[in-house]
Amino acid sequence: MIDGTFELFRCFHGAPRARTEDGREVGAARGFLFTMIKLLRRPDAGHVAVAFDAMAGRTRVDRENDASTLIRSQYLPATDVLRALGVAHWPILRAQADDALATAAARFAPLSEVERVIIATTDKDLLQCAGPKVEVWDRIRDRHTTMEEVQKRFGVRPALLPDLFALVGDPSDGMPGIPKWGLKAAGAVLARYGSIENIPLDAEQWDVPVRGAQGLVASLRTHHREAVLMRDLLRLRTDLLLPTTLDAVAWRGADRRALTELTAWMGGSEMLEKIPRWRSDPS
Repeated sequence: MIDGTFELFRCFHGAPRARTEDGREVGAARGFLFTMIKLLRRPDAGHVAVAFDAMAGRTRVDRENDASTLIRSQYLPATDVLRALGVAHWPILRAQADDALATAAARFAPLSEVERVIIATTDKDLLQCAGPKVEVWDRIRDRHTTMEEVQKRFGVRPALLPDLFALVGDPSDGMPGIPKWGLKAAGAVLARYGSIENIPLDAEQWDVPVRGAQGLVASLRTHHREAVLMRDLLRLRTDLLLPTTLDAVAWRGADRRALTELTAWMGGSEMLEKIPRWRSDPS
């Protein structure tokens, strides 16, 4: 399961600029093609899907050379890439790509025929999805994070990460956190009580040894409503209406004609020889 929004932004900032004969910028889309082919060459790429945030609308600043505009203008070519490659993709309009990835992981992991679900993203919000058969893969660092590693790193099980970051804050998500709460204290308290709502608002009732319990309780009592709200915002949805069947995301190969025509338009035809499987090829 791939975070397409991140991959397209990464390709825009990392791949060379390129234009078609009619002057359209396609450097990011072409870089996205190279990225997807590399991923499809992995031996475990039997089922693949890509989720995108809503990117097709106008941007607030709609100038020809504005970065956001240039990236968004390549969303449709990127989806053309996926169609030509035969890869399932989910454009998410009323939620976020993260929610689609979380939904897919929640639905696929319980299936007996699924050995492992890999979520390819650098967004640590997805770490809350880690489970017995779900891991998060940061391709940039080539780091696979399992549920055991989440527990070791943060002191709580993956499902409690939204509660944890609501208490300690998360600058990458614009979450300020609650004053006085640090990672060690929050991890210990949540490991004991299981959620923000279950934390006693009287330090005398705490049976977990944490330094400064009185101050932590006073801060939580003052900011309890904000903490719960932040936690709810950080929780990913797992109930999106997606075509999340194994058949829907099975990768059966690329469409030779469609991909040949697409690369003739935007470049990258040299990558055709690297396609590991064409749709007409026998399984």
